[in-house]
Amino acid sequence: MRILGVDPGLSFTGYGVVDGVSRNPVLVEAGVLKSPASQPLARRLKDLHEGLVEVIEKTQPEMMAIEALFSNYRHPTSAIQMGHARGVLLLAASQRGLPVYDYPPARVKKALTGGGRATKAQMQSMIQSIFSLEKPPEPPDVADAIAVALCHSEAIREGRAMPNTKRKSLPGPIQDAMEKAGAGKRGKSPLDNVIEGIFRDK
Repeated sequence: MRILGVDPGLSFTGYGVVDGVSRNPVLVEAGVLKSPASQPLARRLKDLHEGLVEVIEKTQPEMMAIEALFSNYRHPTSAIQMGHARGVLLLAASQRGLPVYDYPPARVKKALTGGGRATKAQMQSMIQSIFSLEKPPEPPDVADAIAVALCHSEAIREGRAMPNTKRKSLPGPIQDAMEKAGAGKRGKSPLDNVIEGIFRDK
């Protein structure tokens, strides 16, 4: 089973292709897709999309695992930029018929190091050790992408892999509130029902 792991980013998107779901996986290929900041946004996204399509066609993975979107209140634009990049990467996978699985950064780190707060240097060192590489993968985005693929491999072994189309599409508290409120029923707007659901829980 061949897995394409992706660490999305507008400037640097890391990718890693891993064979097997055993505890001794094989690293097929890894690298980084670059989109220079000097280029217009549309051109950068086009380059990322075409780059991943080329990787998919060359390595022929059976599925793609990608780091889930997250936000940092100190750097709100980072999530927006990642969202742009992630969108075209998901499009590339969909166009090639690949099922997509996503994993939060903390879960990826925990799968490799046992803790969800591992540094980039620790992730690089772990990937180097697992595959007996001469040196740590550079840039760190490459190691992160390989780690995402390994995280998915572990999820498959443990029977916990689930395509992102079957997961809750909204943050937990919001999705839970919508389900409890029965968003959209009784002729009210979804927001009305969500608000009612939140207050019923208090």
